[in-house]
Order: sequence, then structure tokens, then C-alpha cells
Amino acid sequence: MNVSSANVTVVIEYRDSFTKAVTKNVIVVVLSISINYINAGLIQTFRKHQIFYLNPRYILFIHLVVNDMIQVTLTVMLFIISYILYKINVSVCCVFILLALFTTENTPLNLACMAVECYIAICFPLRHMQICTVKRTLTLIGLIWTTSLLSVLPDLFITLAMQPVDFFHSRVFCLRETAFPNPHIIKKRDITYIVYLVIVWLVIFYTYFRIMFTAQTASKDAKKARNTIILHGFQVLLCMAIYAEPLLKQALYQWFPKNYPDSLFACYIIAQMLPRSISSIIYGLRDKAFRRYLKRYLFCKVNPQ
Repeated sequence: MNVSSANVTVVIEYRDSFTKAVTKNVIVVVLSISINYINAGLIQTFRKHQIFYLNPRYILFIHLVVNDMIQVTLTVMLFIISYILYKINVSVCCVFILLALFTTENTPLNLACMAVECYIAICFPLRHMQICTVKRTLTLIGLIWTTSLLSVLPDLFITLAMQPVDFFHSRVFCLRETAFPNPHIIKKRDITYIVYLVIVWLVIFYTYFRIMFTAQTASKDAKKARNTIILHGFQVLLCMAIYAEPLLKQALYQWFPKNYPDSLFACYIIAQMLPRSISSIIYGLRDKAFRRYLKRYLFCKVNPQ
């Protein structure tokens, strides 16, 4: 038995006590409700004010917010299902896993695109409106989804080709490794994640240093953009934990075999939930335009005018 299959076996065989299970589910549900509540306020703010419709930065941001809401909702549903139903039909599990993978892989790509837009706005301000148009932004979002589809859908095709029909009518503990058990999928996943990791970090580092050099002799906006890129980098670092997750699981299984499920729970909170809360900080609180309107929706304030 290899390390990956051993990890799955440990998770399946280990059951939390009632108190621990309730505690974990309450933590996850409270975090998800808080994140989705704030994100819903951001979406409402964007939807109600046309000034945001024509700004590529806010279009990319709101795509990130919607993507995060879908991802958080799906992963929390899978988390709760793993405790209530334990095992579900493979076909249903495949749908959940595919959607969760699409949105998970979209996030770092979207952050890289937002970093590039910020770089163009600071380093090429006179050409920003020509380069970053609404049409090109929507096309870029389409390319993000296309890239995720091309990365994830082969897992489904390989499974359909290699597994018997009875497999899709069976019930499993819903994980990526149980829904798509072929070992070639794991190798493809590792290679894909390494490529994503290198490309996204190259973009983040390049845009940060170019903006940093500009900020040394330029305006306050450039310095603010530099700080935004730093926050993007931190957010990407947390998102990249998903790409390093297979290696991290192996290390945790070797270091803490008795507390392995608890270690996985901590990884889930750090890698899946925490990055989704940073988006609201970057734009919901730091951006003046969003902050001014967001307070009205989050605290149910009505404009007297």
C-alpha cells in the first residue's frame, strides 16, 4: 500500500468522538456563514452600483468572490456529509469533487490575473484603459475556467475509461482519491500543481518587484498597490497549500499518524477557509469605494437620500 492509499484508509477508518465531531462541524459552519455573508455583501455592492461594472479590477474581484462562495459552500457540504452520511454514491461524489476542484484551481489563477492588472495600472497608467478593457477581462475569466476545465476533466475521462460501471453505483467516503482512484491521475495532478505553482509565483514576484521599484519614486497609489500585491502573495501562498497538499499529507501521515485526521482538519481550515476570508480584507475594507457602500449592506444602513 502506497502512502496516498494509506492516507485514505486512515481517514476512512478513523471516526471522531461525538464532541469532537460537533466542534469541528460548528467551527466550519460558522466560518463558512461568516465568509459567505461578507462576500454576499460585496456582490450586492457590486450589483447595485454601475461604477464597478466598467472597472476590470472589480470585475476580476467579484469573479473571485463568487468563485470563493461556491468553493466554500461545496467544501463545507462535503465536510458535513462526511459526518452525517459518511459514504455517498460515487456519481454524486464525482460531481461535488469536480465542482470543488474547478473553483479551487480558479482562485490562484484569478489572483495572478489581478496582480497583472494592478501592475499595468501602476507601471503603465496611460495605457491601462486600452489594455485592460471589460471585454478582455471577461475573455480572461473564460480562459481561467478553460484552464481549470482542461486540468480537471481528464480525471473524469480516465475514470470513465478505466473503471467498471458498477463502480459509479457504489458508495464511497467522498475524497478525490476515492472518486478518481487511478494512480495515473495522481501523477498528473502532481505535475499540474507544480506547473501552476511555478507560473503563479513567477507572476506574483515579477509584478511585486516591478511595482516596488515604481513605488520608491512614485505616488501613494503605487505604494498602496505594492501592499496589495503583498496581500495577494500571502493569499496565493495559502492557496498554494492546495497544490502542495499531497506532499503535506504524506508528511503529516509520517509525523503524526495518531493525530492525522486532526492535522487534516487544520490543513482544511488554513488552506480552504482562510484564503477566502482575505479577499474581503483586501477590497472590502482597504478599498475606499467598496468600503463606503459595503458598510451600508453589512450593517443594514439606509441612505437617507
